[in-house]
Amino acid sequence: MNIFLFILAIYLILINLITVIVTIYDKLCAVKRRWRVKESTLLILSALGGSISMYITMLLIRHKTRHIKFMLGIPLILIVQLIIAFLIWRYFYV
Repeated sequence: MNIFLFILAIYLILINLITVIVTIYDKLCAVKRRWRVKESTLLILSALGGSISMYITMLLIRHKTRHIKFMLGIPLILIVQLIIAFLIWRYFYV
């Protein structure tokens, strides 16, 4: 089971790093008025495990903070992820 936790940790680190990079890239494109990253891509990255880093990055760089879809959606995705993580932990470790 330790190898599973190691792989999960590596995955979460990578997906959160990718999410931060893509969010910052989208902000730079917005400032320079270039082609942007699709909102669906940002939401998918969040759903794949990058919700915490997406939310923190959004607040730090003030990106997508006026969009209700992001300001409510990302925290809701994070809450669902935490509930799923708790249920998995409870099933396997308790």
